Amino acid sequence: MQTYEQALQQGKEFLLEHDDFLIVSHVQPDGDAVSSTVMVGWLLSCLGKKFTMINEGPIPPRMHYMWGTSQILNGTVTEPPKTYEHVICVDCADYERVGRVKHWFAEEKQILNIDHHPTNNGYGKVNIIKDDAAATAEILYDLIEVMGLTWDKDVATAAYTGILTDTGGFRYSSTSPKIMEMASSLLKHGVNGPELAEILLEQMTFPQLQVLTKALTTLQLTEDRKIAWVIVTPQDMEDCGAANDDLEGIVNYPRNIQGVEVGILFKVISDEVIKASFRSNGRIDVAALAKDFGGGGHTRAAGARVEGPWMETVKQVVERVKKEL
Repeated sequence: MQTYEQALQQGKEFLLEHDDFLIVSHVQPDGDAVSSTVMVGWLLSCLGKKFTMINEGPIPPRMHYMWGTSQILNGTVTEPPKTYEHVICVDCADYERVGRVKHWFAEEKQILNIDHHPTNNGYGKVNIIKDDAAATAEILYDLIEVMGLTWDKDVATAAYTGILTDTGGFRYSSTSPKIMEMASSLLKHGVNGPELAEILLEQMTFPQLQVLTKALTTLQLTEDRKIAWVIVTPQDMEDCGAANDDLEGIVNYPRNIQGVEVGILFKVISDEVIKASFRSNGRIDVAALAKDFGGGGHTRAAGARVEGPWMETVKQVVERVKKEL
């Protein structure tokens, strides 16, 4: 089995040998997905390579400060001018997470898969997977170092964004000494850490506040108060004028209740589909739970899209979590 260092070298060779890349991250992109996308774009621009960045949907407005975000195409409104033979997937736990952007891929595509999710099954021709990395941005930091490129404020800001968001502001157990050293070096390149913390961790849109208020009125707990969950419906989203990005962080409210082991946010997609976002306080591996429902993620943060009458599905998911306690 290849080492992480060997995987980085294979990734370097893939980037140097080919050209005209398509860069894609997962649907409903978070800070790490967006930052990883533009980090790869920046890297390729330094190499003089052609590339196109895309996501299935729009990039959250609060992340538009990053270099290159205005160049990321919205796959829901843009048709492909051609298909791409060389694809770079970043922060995609599995192949399906790229969503409808798959029709931009050539039939004989070659994929460079860069990710930190332990549930990633290595679907690329070349795979750089480090499941103990705090963020995919951490892996890309290492790749930029291996490529011998000179850091600037633009790419340092993107890297810091991915690390900051996926460590929960350096609060999660993934906050290793290596991560703190990386953060320190990025600050030396001119990153404004306090400003990014304010934008990404503190500021809240008014629709976000409204949908949070609605979600908290649905709060339920099991009798032993070890599982807590909230529900957001399509009507809630419409009433609040909320976007998917406005759901960011809501799952932490049930998880943060003293004594709760697993917090869940159920987002109702339709009468027959819900999305379950899981957060664990450490005792329960929610990635394994999510995998049971066709999803994936990390030990303490995972998600799944579940089909079935949504009220019954909520009960089924909660009952499944109970078995782990």
